[in-house]
Amino acid sequence: MAGATGGAVGRSEAEAADGPDGPDGPDGPGGGGYDATPFLPGRRARLPGLRKAAAGCRGCPLYRDATQTVFGEGDAGAAVFLLGEQPGDQEDRQGRPYVGPAGKVLTRALADAGLDPAQAYVTNAVKHFKFTVPEGRKRRIHKAPNLREITACRPWLLEELRLVSPEVVVALGASAGKALLGSSFRVTEQRGALLPWPDTGRDGGSAPDIRGLVATIHPSAVLRADDRDRVYDGLVADLRVVADVLGGPEGGSGR
Repeated sequence: MAGATGGAVGRSEAEAADGPDGPDGPDGPGGGGYDATPFLPGRRARLPGLRKAAAGCRGCPLYRDATQTVFGEGDAGAAVFLLGEQPGDQEDRQGRPYVGPAGKVLTRALADAGLDPAQAYVTNAVKHFKFTVPEGRKRRIHKAPNLREITACRPWLLEELRLVSPEVVVALGASAGKALLGSSFRVTEQRGALLPWPDTGRDGGSAPDIRGLVATIHPSAVLRADDRDRVYDGLVADLRVVADVLGGPEGGSGR
C-alpha cells in the first residue's frame, strides 16, 4: 500500500487537480461533482453488494487511470477496522488492499501487537490508485490524494463502517485520519491514544458500538525510514493501544 503522506490542499491546488471537468467533477449521474454518493447501492446491500457497486464508481477522476477499484476486505464482523490512505501499485494490479510491501509490515506489526490480522477488516480512505509516471520512466509513483478526493470517496467508507460496526478504528497515516477527523488532523500529535469517535454526519458511521479511533503512522513509513527498527517499534506500540482497549474490562466483544 502506498504511504499516507498527503495533507489538505488549498482551493487553487484542488481545483487545478480537478482536470478538464472543473468544479462539477467527473462524468456521472447529474454531474454532481466529486461525490461517490450517487453510486452507492440501497441501504439493504451488504458488503458484497457494496463492493460490486464500488467497482463502477465514477465519483472522482481517479478511476480513469487506475486499473480497478480496490475495496476493503476481511472479517465482516471485525472488532478492528484498519483504514489506510489509498491502494498502491500492487493493490491496484491485484484488486486487493494491503498486498504490497507495506501490507506485509502491517500484518507483522498486528501480530507483534497481539492482534490477529485475520480478524481485522482492512480498507482505504480512497479506493483508486493515484499516481504519476515520471517522464522517461515506466514505474508508477504514488501521489497522495487531495482532500477533495478523500471527501468524494468518504460515502464508501461510512457504509463500510456501518456494516462492519467495529469496536476500534485504526487510522493508518495522515490521509486516513483526515478522512474521519478533518483537515486539522496531525498524526504526529494525535497518535497512540484512543480518540473519541467523531460525528461522521451519517447515522451508520456514528454507531454506538465504535468505541474510538487510534491513529498511527502508515506502515509504508517504516519502509522509508532510516531507522526502521525504531519506527516499526513505534507502530507496534500504537497498535498495542488497540489490543489493550479490546482486552480491557469493557473491551473485547468476542466477535
